[in-house]
Amino acid sequence: MPLLRDGKLKIGRRSGALMLAALLLATGATAAQAATYYIDANLGQDSNAGSATAPWRSLGRIKATSLQPGDHILLAAGSVWKEPLVITRSGRKDAPITVGPTGMGQRPRIDAGGVAAHGVAILNAEYVRISGLEVTNDGPPAGSRFGVLVSAQDSGVTRGIRISDMYIHDVRGTNDRKDNGGIVFSALGPKRPTRFEDIRIERNIVWRVDRSGIAGISDQVTKARWFPSAGVVIRDNLVEDVGGDGIVPRGTDGALIEHNIVRYAGSRAPGYTAAIWQWSTDHSLIQFNEAAFTRTRYDGQGFDSDFNSRRTTIAYNYSHDNAGGFLLVCSPKRSDQDNLGNRGTVARSNVSRNDGSRAFQLAGTVADVLIEGNVVHVGPKQDIQMVIATQWDGWASDVRFRNNVFAVAGTVRYGHEVGRNGPDYLIEPGFGPATHIRFQGNRFLGRHIDPPQDEKGVMQPDYALPEVDWAVPMFDPANPDGFAAFMVRHRGWMERMLARELGAPVVPLEPMQTSFVEARR
Repeated sequence: MPLLRDGKLKIGRRSGALMLAALLLATGATAAQAATYYIDANLGQDSNAGSATAPWRSLGRIKATSLQPGDHILLAAGSVWKEPLVITRSGRKDAPITVGPTGMGQRPRIDAGGVAAHGVAILNAEYVRISGLEVTNDGPPAGSRFGVLVSAQDSGVTRGIRISDMYIHDVRGTNDRKDNGGIVFSALGPKRPTRFEDIRIERNIVWRVDRSGIAGISDQVTKARWFPSAGVVIRDNLVEDVGGDGIVPRGTDGALIEHNIVRYAGSRAPGYTAAIWQWSTDHSLIQFNEAAFTRTRYDGQGFDSDFNSRRTTIAYNYSHDNAGGFLLVCSPKRSDQDNLGNRGTVARSNVSRNDGSRAFQLAGTVADVLIEGNVVHVGPKQDIQMVIATQWDGWASDVRFRNNVFAVAGTVRYGHEVGRNGPDYLIEPGFGPATHIRFQGNRFLGRHIDPPQDEKGVMQPDYALPEVDWAVPMFDPANPDGFAAFMVRHRGWMERMLARELGAPVVPLEPMQTSFVEARR
């Protein structure tokens, strides 16, 4: 399939044909087995054959065509459609159905505002790959809208979905529901248990969307209906200016959320919001992400490990300038059927800088939590709660803070909730009804009010901010050119910054899945 460089198509038809032939061989489909359909909104006609010299005009011709495994759909650069792209046919593992751009010029663009709930939809189809398009869905705020919707319902296992290198922006969904926005993958099985296997969402720009940036939806999340998606990878995406949550998988086992950038989440939605979080998952791995400038203080953290989840790992991330703070670990009271609580969360080797309100919030009945080796920088004008235990149908127990560095140029406080003032918590010293909140070997630099007991800890009241490089690379999503190069620069900066702050090179972790002995029963 033709590739994008600097946001524009740089490959002509002859080069595109050569690349297509190579792709056909790589996927195990020969030219005789697979068809290639061309669509050009400017020069095509739906009465044409859909060939390179006689393209179709409308995207509706795709839905009306009996696509076969290995088929390719090539959308002409510079084309704009006021209609959705819908795929309802499946490919095979060795011969996926692919959709992408061809020709020279601007990305093919789908403007679905006012005509469809989704710009692109993959409906009960598997082994489908879509890349290289621009998608908008802007209209009066009347209901749920999607940039890209991947929907599997009562279909069992849906495999082999790829959404990559897309430019998705101005999706005006409703901020009253979490299950709409930029990219949503939804597995619903009211009649037949349904999940995804091997779904990847990579290298996309998701900008100015409501309510969610990238979200996973599942109804297979209770003890009696536990059928989680596997092989979920959300990687190398930029999500910016989001009404509500940035990236949120739900109903997964072994999901990898790696090197994404979420900035300005919580910009418009009411209620509780965080930048990157998960719920109803096992063994989620969240690493090398930047979460910044989350605007709300109703939650409002950069990262969150949420309820009905086990063994979440949050490592090697950078959280900064989030209004609600750095990390929330939370769960209401456990239920034997609907919520197993939050158990086994590990937050290790992360860096927080200038996060507001609450650096660490332990909300509700979380247990067996390890917070280890993190570095938290608090600015000179800040007065925040460093560690706070709050109530949510109960209190936390068995939480270990070990070998963290709390570097405070302003003021921090420790305690437990005794009241609320809107999004803010009123606290008193000590962790109150929360039990076994233990500190070991932490460094307390600067001004700490009501600090916890830490027999092996180091207290250093005199502290001044060192002068170091915090100039994280920035990117303007209004100009998508150069995105791939930017992401390479950003990851390099992240690795250097983390190595400096943590005092050791960073080594990416590998995602794990639940073993038989760990299975929910």
